[in-house]
Amino acid sequence: MPARATEARRAAVLGSPVAHSLSPVLHRAAYAELGLANWSYDRFEVDEAALPGFLRGLGPEWAGLSLTMPLKRAVIPLLDAVSETAAAVEAVNTVVLTEDGRRAGDNTDVPGMVAALGEHGIDQVDSAAILGAGATASSALAALARICTGEVVAYVRSDARAAEMRQWGERLGVEVRTAPWADAAQALRAPLVVATTPAGTTDALAGAVPERPATLFDVLYDPWPTDLAARWSMAGGAVVSGLDLLVHQAVLQVEQMTGRSPAPLEAMRRAGEKAMSER
Repeated sequence: MPARATEARRAAVLGSPVAHSLSPVLHRAAYAELGLANWSYDRFEVDEAALPGFLRGLGPEWAGLSLTMPLKRAVIPLLDAVSETAAAVEAVNTVVLTEDGRRAGDNTDVPGMVAALGEHGIDQVDSAAILGAGATASSALAALARICTGEVVAYVRSDARAAEMRQWGERLGVEVRTAPWADAAQALRAPLVVATTPAGTTDALAGAVPERPATLFDVLYDPWPTDLAARWSMAGGAVVSGLDLLVHQAVLQVEQMTGRSPAPLEAMRRAGEKAMSER
């Protein structure tokens, strides 16, 4: 049931570190646009050890939580229900707290990735490359399962990570081939390159951007642009940013937590862009 504008409700983003998160900016912009004057959205530094106690302390005024690292997998045993998407990638970034006290987990990163790519005209590709093999890479694979008709090559640093990515591929129905990180420059010739690595990891690849690059989806938004994204743009390639992803996944979170749909995508994007310009 849609939330009433006069009803005082709370939501927040949890993680460690979390001080850099733009989620409060995006969600607060949505509340203002939707007229939810008594809704608040905060951020809390919470690690895996502190998560169970934090959840136990939530009162009935809480409507939802956004989760960032390292909590996306740690929260799963603490939930009453997990969506099919979140279960498939073993990662929850959204918890909706119902009036009867239930905790329902979902993953809006996967549909958020698909929506961000679609906004840039990428609805289908015949192959793709993923840089990295962490938690975000599994969400990227799940997104590619919806739009990639052929092989996905994952560039990873260890045999263990390679095995994990192949297992994720089998689980998600994606044809995954793995390659060593030393060959990552070859990834940049793919029709779609998804960079899922931490800040600074892909900087050394900037010099290997081809003359006519296709599309780069770099999930980082701070710092932005990354060296790779900047060089990619200079070469005339299309770039989908981490802010694109953040906004689209936040839109879905707002809709789930407030019951209001559609969430104000453009107002949220403007707020995010303004906040980034001021950093």
